[in-house]
Amino acid sequence: MTPSNEPSFRESVDLMYTRAVALMDLSPGLEEKIRVCNATYTVRFGVRLRGKIHTFTGYRSVHSEHMEPVKGGIRYSLGVNQDEVEALAALMTYKCSLVEAPFGGSKGGLCIDPREYDEHELELITRRFAYELIKRDLINPAQNVPAPDMGTGEREMAWIADQYKRMNTTDINGVACVTGKPTHAGGIQGRTEATGRGVQYALHAFFRDPKGMKLAGLTGELDGKRVVVQGLGNVGYHAAKFLSEEDGCLITAIIERDGALFDDKGLDVEQVHQWITKHGTIKGYPKAPLDPDGAKLLEAECEVLIPAAMEGVINLSNADRIRAPLIVEAANGPVTAGADEILRKKGTVIIPDMYANAGGVTVSYFEWVKNLSHIRFGRMQRRQEEARHQLVVDELERLSADSGIGWQLSPNFKDKYLRGAGELELVRSGLDDTMQTAYQSMAEVWHGRDDVDDLRTAAYICAIGKVAASYRAKGI
Repeated sequence: MTPSNEPSFRESVDLMYTRAVALMDLSPGLEEKIRVCNATYTVRFGVRLRGKIHTFTGYRSVHSEHMEPVKGGIRYSLGVNQDEVEALAALMTYKCSLVEAPFGGSKGGLCIDPREYDEHELELITRRFAYELIKRDLINPAQNVPAPDMGTGEREMAWIADQYKRMNTTDINGVACVTGKPTHAGGIQGRTEATGRGVQYALHAFFRDPKGMKLAGLTGELDGKRVVVQGLGNVGYHAAKFLSEEDGCLITAIIERDGALFDDKGLDVEQVHQWITKHGTIKGYPKAPLDPDGAKLLEAECEVLIPAAMEGVINLSNADRIRAPLIVEAANGPVTAGADEILRKKGTVIIPDMYANAGGVTVSYFEWVKNLSHIRFGRMQRRQEEARHQLVVDELERLSADSGIGWQLSPNFKDKYLRGAGELELVRSGLDDTMQTAYQSMAEVWHGRDDVDDLRTAAYICAIGKVAASYRAKGI
């Protein structure tokens, strides 16, 4: 819980927006146009479950239509409300702008605890919610394209896509009405891991920035760095898994809602994930001690802190005790505006949410393009790449044989070099390029302007500048 004198999530987004636009040359009218949410639709609908009618409340907010379609996830949570959805929609506008995904910002939510319903009941609820949005063009491949968020996944997206196609039987692009679908239902490889993979690539980009590293007081590479992860859901799990298995990071603490595990030698992320999947709780995990007050481990000594669950977990009540020199906001809004100010004064470097968790919308963009083109990535060029690479290998081996030097290719070189890029490799390549390019644009502002002392302000300036340019081009 955040202190009562803390700004709300929406107020925090507005405060951070205001801080950035104060450093920009925008007219007051354009400032206000970009800040405000264009429209929010509230729906209350009934579904007959367990012999009686249950009424549910849902939202779909459109923040900016400077580009269309608008894009943003749908979350299922009892904490969903209009203010939260509008704040998240605003973040989506800035996020899409920052990573150059050609979308406006939107967000949706249903006030529901999905754990209270079985699969059939959730399908009835989801389809009825989708029906209410579809008939108002709030789900449409050319106007508004949802995706998974907290409490939803590819299963819910498949239901929504099927509901859209039932209601729009002649729309040849109907499968593009939503992203984050299963691969066998029009999805794209790499989408499930995308946000966590984006967190990894964001850290890679930061560790290539010597000025940023110096400001954070960090040296060297990711290998051996201690990382604390709060929330082992889809995003936290994949980020922790990739950082530990591919980059050599030590995941020293994993914080969940019912406690936290700690091991200074590093936890096995996959084993912890399997335990939670099987038992529904972190409690009882046999290979590390459990601290029932998990929130305390946000303050543990480490090099990188990754809050990957709810907003507002770092707030006025604990910001001054956070010891990590680098925070990566894998969740939306995990650091409140008040905490952000305290941490900046301490010299803590924060990689902001609008950049750090943009992997999801980036790969959603790839999925949307795939759906509109009606062909998977790699299908046209993969075998041609392999044939071209085979020519090079054959020529090298011929030269070695003709010269008699007995030269041989390194072990496994052929397998790696001769394999053409498939969909997953191309998705990861595109995501890596996107995260690197976006970081460079933020870093130029961060390091190049004396009046910008943090990455969040730099990110807002980059994003708002592009939105403003879009509006000016429209003649607004």
